[in-house]
Amino acid sequence: MSQGTAWLLLVVSGLLDVAWAVSMKYAEGYTRLGWSLVSLILLAAFVYLLGRVLAVLPVGSAYAVWTGIGAAGTVLLGILLFGESLSLARIGGVILVVLGIVLLKAAPA
Repeated sequence: MSQGTAWLLLVVSGLLDVAWAVSMKYAEGYTRLGWSLVSLILLAAFVYLLGRVLAVLPVGSAYAVWTGIGAAGTVLLGILLFGESLSLARIGGVILVVLGIVLLKAAPA
C-alpha cells in the first residue's frame, strides 16, 4: 500500500471511529440490539483499517492523527446530534486538535 493510500485509509478509520462513538451512544449501554451490532461492526472496521495503516505509517503519527480525528469529530457530532454544550473553549480545543493533525501529516516521517 502506498503512503497516500495509507493516509486516506487512516482518515476513513478515524471517521469510522467517530461513527462508532456515536453508535455507542445510540446503543444505550449496549441494550439496543440493532445499534449494538452497528457499533461492533464499526469497531471491527476501524481497528482493521488502523492495523493495515500501521504497517505503512509511523505508529506515533498515525495513532495521534487517528485519535485526533476521532476526538474532534465526536465533539462536533456530540454538539450537532446530542445538544452538547458549545463554548469557545470547546471550539478552541477542536481547532487545536485539527492543527495538530495537519502538523503531524506535514512532518517528515
